[in-house]
Amino acid sequence: MAAYAQDYLKSVVPSQLISERGSNLVVINPGSANVRVGFAHQQVPFSVRHCIARYFKPRSDGSRHSFLQDEMLNCKASAPQNLERERAYDIIASLLKIPFLDEEAPSSSLPPKMGRVDSFVPQQGRSDSAFTWTNVKEKVSKSHQTDESTSTALLNSEEYKYREIIFGEDALKISPSEPYCLRRPIRRGHFNISQNYSFQQVCEDLIAIWNWILTEKLNIHLKDRSSYSAILVLPETFDNREIKEMLSIVLRDLRFSTAVVHQEGLAAAFGNGLSTACVVNIGAQVTSVICVEDGVAIPATTLTLPFGGEDISRCLLWAQRRRQTWPNIPTDPLHKPVDLLMLNKLRETYCQIREGGYDGIAVVHSYEQDKPVSTHKTKLSSLNVPPMGLFYPKIFAHEEYSPPPRSWFNDSEDMLEDTWNMEYAGGNVGLGIWDSYYPVYPTRLKKYDNVGLAEAIVSSILSTGRIDLQRKLFCSIQLIGGVASTVGLVPAVEDRVLHAIPSNEAIDTVEVLQSRSEPSYVSCKGGAIIGILDFGREAWIYREDWVKNGIHVGSGRKYKDSYFLQSQAMCYYNA
Repeated sequence: MAAYAQDYLKSVVPSQLISERGSNLVVINPGSANVRVGFAHQQVPFSVRHCIARYFKPRSDGSRHSFLQDEMLNCKASAPQNLERERAYDIIASLLKIPFLDEEAPSSSLPPKMGRVDSFVPQQGRSDSAFTWTNVKEKVSKSHQTDESTSTALLNSEEYKYREIIFGEDALKISPSEPYCLRRPIRRGHFNISQNYSFQQVCEDLIAIWNWILTEKLNIHLKDRSSYSAILVLPETFDNREIKEMLSIVLRDLRFSTAVVHQEGLAAAFGNGLSTACVVNIGAQVTSVICVEDGVAIPATTLTLPFGGEDISRCLLWAQRRRQTWPNIPTDPLHKPVDLLMLNKLRETYCQIREGGYDGIAVVHSYEQDKPVSTHKTKLSSLNVPPMGLFYPKIFAHEEYSPPPRSWFNDSEDMLEDTWNMEYAGGNVGLGIWDSYYPVYPTRLKKYDNVGLAEAIVSSILSTGRIDLQRKLFCSIQLIGGVASTVGLVPAVEDRVLHAIPSNEAIDTVEVLQSRSEPSYVSCKGGAIIGILDFGREAWIYREDWVKNGIHVGSGRKYKDSYFLQSQAMCYYNA
């Protein structure tokens, strides 16, 4: 089979290969804020906000259900955390050569550079356009019969009722005064399970969201899914039980015929045609680092940091309020999702990393219940500070939007036991709030609290223990995820990583490679490539086998992630 595959790949045109083998493969890449789904032959997958809003009738006592299912997990930063924020701001200000937080700019200094609204237009549109509240009602037509003997409809009438379920960005734009509960099934890279959001509810919401995308966006209805296979491209943050549940959702509930799991970081390397790289995935709520050598991920190098693009957006608001440049409006991204949407747009449009003062004239909006959206034009300052929080995360005070508790994880079966090395030695960086979340496999995935991006990259690469590989990895850093497109991030990563390497290490060069694909979608592209090049399908799971047994029947082994298969496919890819 391998010889046939190599001969075939040498003769076939890539577009022909994708057309032949990609039409019945669906790539699903779930994240904390967005889920990306598409056919393997699609250039750009559909990206949908990973949330759902369900209608709830008022209780008998007249009280309403909480608008946010996980609202109890959110909190305001404490006074000590705000002090840490201010110290981190001043450290960043010193590096960027801008005034400290409580320091006015010298009158003799040059005016700061100004950002323009039209300097960059994000995919979602211009940052100065206001969101509109979602229309939560739908029209229902009813026929009234007055003559039962003839069964003739004599009158048609119309009425409006609340939509039972609303998906995606529309769910985030529902007014909190409406009788809905917004649920976000994944938070900080894990199932968002808490005492107020049960495991069953999380799974039901994942099924509903994914099924809606498959039906409405890809036009694959439930009755036709047995003709399709699913490629799950999963972030490294997920635990064994979460992986199993998502496989069950795809095979049992969504009714795909077969499925396979691939790591997001490894798929990204494939998507950019790299066999060896240090993949840094900066997502909306989590940042992860993993090293790949010759097409095989190195588990011992995996690190996860509890912050991402949404933390930069919250920091943008905090910095403006602290410098008194934000209008006097009740912006609250922790409790009003539409405010976070607005802040994300401002961050994508204005924030960049550069030395010197950097301000911008922006239009911001106030979204208040039962009031028209109001518009305010303001001058935002220090727009280069928030993205530097990636290197100095204390400025984020990420406890405000903390990860869900992990007490429900008690899975004695390691799904990746044949590929994960449980006895590795990693960088000795202090663990913080994550310590108690992983009582079963505390060493499988390292999660660091208040460790910056540069230190995480250095720790990951140095944990490989081989100078030749370390030098190659330091010159093969790949940035993926939505935040990877931030202007000025590449030189900042190169500079901060170089300075973070211990002086006794014989490393003097750091390079971030330019992505060949859109950083947000490169993992989907890589997952599609692996699926298309996978001729043997040794790691694929059949629906009947999984539903009945959860393992490969008669294989004599547990379910494996496809490290061997991926390295084999990389050989084909580079042939």
